[in-house]
Amino acid sequence: MNHSFTRRQIPGCLALACAVALSAGFAIGQGRCRDGYGTPGCPLTAEAATAAIRPPFAPTGWKTVALDHITWEMADYRKEAAFYIALMGWTLRSDDGQQAVLDIGDWGSAVFRKAPEQQPARVVNYCFVIEPWNAAKIQADLQKRGLTAVAENDGTGFESFHVKDPDGFDLQISNGEGVAKSRKPRATAKSHAPALFESTGWKSVWLDHFSYNAVNYKETASFYTNLLGWNPTYDEGSQHELLIGEVGDMIIRGGNPNDPNFGKVPSTRPRVDHVSFGISPWDTDGVKAELEKRGLRARIDTSTKDDIHVAAFKSYHTTTPNGFDLQISYVTHANRLALPNAVKPK
Repeated sequence: MNHSFTRRQIPGCLALACAVALSAGFAIGQGRCRDGYGTPGCPLTAEAATAAIRPPFAPTGWKTVALDHITWEMADYRKEAAFYIALMGWTLRSDDGQQAVLDIGDWGSAVFRKAPEQQPARVVNYCFVIEPWNAAKIQADLQKRGLTAVAENDGTGFESFHVKDPDGFDLQISNGEGVAKSRKPRATAKSHAPALFESTGWKSVWLDHFSYNAVNYKETASFYTNLLGWNPTYDEGSQHELLIGEVGDMIIRGGNPNDPNFGKVPSTRPRVDHVSFGISPWDTDGVKAELEKRGLRARIDTSTKDDIHVAAFKSYHTTTPNGFDLQISYVTHANRLALPNAVKPK
């Protein structure tokens, strides 16, 4: 979660905070207001930084009950699949020559799709299962909230709608009769790509978080809260972490509309800049050693300045064969608040 930024990589952040970071040449840390308000890193007062905004629409009353799938696009999808199989313990369910579908344990799925042109891996879609499901009513509720609903059904029971979130990202909601249902039989497909290295034996046990860079983080957080029933943990002035029911978490970062300079700093296309998965078993030094043994750089991220051995949040970033920033952490459902508790201003 600690990244170096160029001027073209700043997603509408607090103008002064960005200028300071750029001139100093260091990375902006996890939560620019974590260490205090009215500071060079977070120039707003606590009241202004954390003030709520008007919700974009009334709550739907829906609940997010499962992750159907996350879709990536990349140049070499088979190499990416082989990487996650060996490193993260994912299993291959299918490969049709254009995309591979992998099981993330028994709780999630990844779709690795061949990109139409050479490009690094990027998340282009995520699909969640919601309840209660009534396609006609859901479509009407979406339209009532000013959202264009594009249906995607397979004719065998799977029903879904695609909508665009405030940043134009493709959000898909479904009835659970798709990839989520297909995970029940054990995956037995054979990979077409050679193993990249020896299996770690790790299991991916939790969706620690999506890291989502938005233009207006408050608006985007309110969108997901009111549309999909996600629950807030804190709003510290530059980001908001939401609980995706019992599925996982999402950290939404970006510009603060209460900042007088909001919109004056150029922003890039909003994106999921990394995804963090909790793994088991976790051994702080052992995980680093296993990454390095496979020729992978292990970049420490504790979200604070604490040593990783004593930090409240423990993780490493590494880079996949197609250039995606993958984060591996010790977070599970049982300690899912480790990161928000570490970041929330005291």
